[in-house]
Amino acid sequence: MARTLVNVPKAAKQGEVVEIKAMIAHPMETGYRIGPNGSNIPRDIIRRFACTYNGEEVFSADLFPAVSANPFIAFTLVATTSGTIDFTWTDDAGKSQTASATITVS
Repeated sequence: MARTLVNVPKAAKQGEVVEIKAMIAHPMETGYRIGPNGSNIPRDIIRRFACTYNGEEVFSADLFPAVSANPFIAFTLVATTSGTIDFTWTDDAGKSQTASATITVS
């Protein structure tokens, strides 16, 4: 689907609040613009973003046509245990793009 960038601290102390950042390169086409041939450019947006921490969903967002191209999302979570943070973006066609990062909690 597209290129993703995620920023997760490599290490954190137990109970520390950490900032997570995620971005996907995507045009987020609303379906309202007119193309060069005079017809509407088909809608193509990321509909849902979800983040899981060791398999448990910790953040999700439903996205709409008003969201700009290359959506950037930042949020915080509490580092409890070492593990994997997985990111999933799902588009209008049902296709998903995933990325993951690990965090070490001491």
